[in-house]
Amino acid sequence: MADPPGCCQPCATCLLCLYSCRCITPKKRKGLKTTKCDCSWFLFLFCVFLFTLVWLYFAIIILNDFHNFNEFIFKQKKLWLDWSLVLLIASATLITYLAVLLVLALCLQLCGQPLRLHWLHKTLLILTALVVAAAFTGLGIKWAEEWRSAWISLQATGPFLHIGVVGGMTLLAWPLASFVYRSRSKALKVFLLLVYCTVMIALYLAPLGITSPCIMEENQLPPKPALVGHRGAPMLAPENTLMSLHKAVGCDVQVFETDVMVSADGVPFLMHDEELSRTTNVQAVFPERPTHNSTAFNWTDLQQLDAGSWFLERRPFLTMQSLSAGDRSQVTKQKIPSLEETLEAVKQSNISIMFDLRPENHSDYQSFVNATLKVILQSGIPLQQVLWLPDGFREQVKQQAPGLQQVYGRKRLENDEEPLLHVNLPYHDMSTEEIRQYRRDNVSVNLYVVNQPWLFSVLWCSGVSSVTTNACQVLKEMKRPIWLLPSSTYFMIWIVVDCASLLTILWAFLLLK
Repeated sequence: MADPPGCCQPCATCLLCLYSCRCITPKKRKGLKTTKCDCSWFLFLFCVFLFTLVWLYFAIIILNDFHNFNEFIFKQKKLWLDWSLVLLIASATLITYLAVLLVLALCLQLCGQPLRLHWLHKTLLILTALVVAAAFTGLGIKWAEEWRSAWISLQATGPFLHIGVVGGMTLLAWPLASFVYRSRSKALKVFLLLVYCTVMIALYLAPLGITSPCIMEENQLPPKPALVGHRGAPMLAPENTLMSLHKAVGCDVQVFETDVMVSADGVPFLMHDEELSRTTNVQAVFPERPTHNSTAFNWTDLQQLDAGSWFLERRPFLTMQSLSAGDRSQVTKQKIPSLEETLEAVKQSNISIMFDLRPENHSDYQSFVNATLKVILQSGIPLQQVLWLPDGFREQVKQQAPGLQQVYGRKRLENDEEPLLHVNLPYHDMSTEEIRQYRRDNVSVNLYVVNQPWLFSVLWCSGVSSVTTNACQVLKEMKRPIWLLPSSTYFMIWIVVDCASLLTILWAFLLLK
């Protein structure tokens, strides 16, 4: 098969050697042709590339929630690692390998060379497809809510994904035109052209179905959502410590969100996990009790624990590198704070506090509620600064402290005896339409946990009242959503992109004829 003009012999030989993993001289190459089997492997390569590209997109999207996965693994295996790095490196490696292989195949097609994929590449392709399929299966079984996160992400990325896919499919017109003009099978030509035209028509019309709350006029943008510090500012200080609270105040948060437990001798204190091993040195201080429930320790025992050094040792977030020497020194001095100490710090900082009372299934939960309520009432903090989340014995709490702001972890119901004024829900549990309806009804909506700017932008455009975040230092700096487009501008871009794509495709088929 002769090389077409513009494709030099050395280049063709080099491309074929890389794709086939063997040295094929021009003399040997003359008798080689692309078989139906070779075409099938190319189609398989293209499909696996798209499959892995979709997985890479998912991997980037779920970074918002990956700290939860790290915590889950620690609870199961007592091993701390930032698995998000492992995920991204592995995904990027796979997509890079497939992209290189695909580019080689397309260049070979343009040069009129045979597509003889080596068995090693075939094996790796099959393994890649199996690994990605296993990853999607695991995601669906163990972390099914992330499918809803991916759907929300399309509201932020949809317009740009559309432009990218149209561009990619437009570039594909060149090797497709080359193949069509070289192929002798009329049926195959018609099939490929029909498939390609159908896909392109669907892409050209796709913007009619793309919706995003950020396609709006500038003057319609709602106010920026308030920030709620998730366990304080856990990227800047150990979670649920006074240092974390003060760092959150420095990030302009309006609410400190935390978790309260009650010690064996009735002292409410801040702690999220039912065991102390992740965020304290309980293994070193009480080696015979590391797996005991946090509520089984009395307050004297809890005060002996170091609640900060783990932050330097395990480095739960990449922001650890930005800590100053003074911050590092302060981290090592952190103790488990009591609720009484926390309320005093909240009162002085003039912010609000919102908390869960754990564990909800404890046999002494009513006594936990009573002990917590007693500390709040004795602290002297204005009750409107306390947002009460626990559902257990809520009616009793309303009677004893009617000034507390009641926050519900559910949506409104038709048979609610009194209207809900504050709701606190996962960010993927409310649609844009629901958020806007609640806003019209003067219901405050707080969504958690929102760490990535793209997600914060979508919720900002939707009109959410506040968000709970680990990354208050990042979201604080955002003065406007990542992007905001008037609908007229968006549709103008759509028309320009589609026209440019159509002209490029026609040029490719006319030029290569």
